[in-house]
Amino acid sequence: MHVPDGFIDAPVSAVAGVVAAGAVAVGLRGARRELGGERTAPLAGLVAAFVFAVQMLNFPVAAGTSGHLLGGALAAILVGPYTGLLCIAVVLLMQGILFADGGLTALGVNITVMGVVTTVVAYAVFRGLTRVLPRTRRSTTVSAFVAALVSVPAAAVAFTLIYAIGGTTDVPLGKVLTAMVGVHVLIGVGEAAITALTVGAVIAVRPDLVHGARSLAAPLKLRVGGDLIDVPAAPAAATPAPARSTRTVWAAGLAAALVLAGFVSFYASASPDGLEKVAADKGIDEKVQEHGAADSPLADYGVEDVDNARLSGGLAGVIGVGATVVVGSGVFWAVHRRRTPQTPASRTGGSA
Repeated sequence: MHVPDGFIDAPVSAVAGVVAAGAVAVGLRGARRELGGERTAPLAGLVAAFVFAVQMLNFPVAAGTSGHLLGGALAAILVGPYTGLLCIAVVLLMQGILFADGGLTALGVNITVMGVVTTVVAYAVFRGLTRVLPRTRRSTTVSAFVAALVSVPAAAVAFTLIYAIGGTTDVPLGKVLTAMVGVHVLIGVGEAAITALTVGAVIAVRPDLVHGARSLAAPLKLRVGGDLIDVPAAPAAATPAPARSTRTVWAAGLAAALVLAGFVSFYASASPDGLEKVAADKGIDEKVQEHGAADSPLADYGVEDVDNARLSGGLAGVIGVGATVVVGSGVFWAVHRRRTPQTPASRTGGSA
């Protein structure tokens, strides 16, 4: 659903840019609370890189149409809604600058539609379901599935509303809305499956690393005489248990992202995605503009001057994953470092 330059006029694109900038500012403040430990910053960078990799895997959804992960639901559930928004913003920035994917003047539109709407809607649905369903791994995974499923057509509706205000072509709004929601409901099924599988896999190995699975730490209960009672809390240890290392999870996640982007992406569907298909069918793309980074050596997810298509696409994917994990980890590390600013007393070593 990457919106190119020319679909939305300049004034509305500018307003969307302001909205996106405000949302990112709010995300930076909120992420300070979510990035609670030193291990979470590199994990958030890994989530951004994983979303980038999976977005390269277009899957067929209908005749001549494909879809790909938006990632807002997955990121919000894994690392929190504020940090998740920043993950999507980093991914979209890398795609726009390096790969000419998603217009540069439309960056605000894309962050608003693919980042803000998907994370807010998905996390609201997810939290609502986890509060009414049993606190189990299965129900958490089911909640992730439903949240991701709902988030994609919600993003399609958001794009349609923006198009209604600032579209550069005269196409009946009803036709755009029907086509966008129809195809993105199908894409949402794929999004939901990917999100549920990923969240379920991480929960099975390290539920402590899933922001949305914290409710699984509820007190255990025992059945005594037909009644459920809370298991008494274990006495506090004299020495806190050391935090479990995240290196294995980080290395496995990065390896998976590199394989997906560097190898599996070659087998992705070449059909236009949902927005591209609707735009071509309904005439929304009549005034599309050439991308500002069209001369990038990585434009269209290929490496310039590398003739072998498999090698070119694979190298581009690996470079994209590497760049995203480095930039994302740097951003989240900086946010984490600003989480608890030092007081004057702490800077001077004590108080008078």
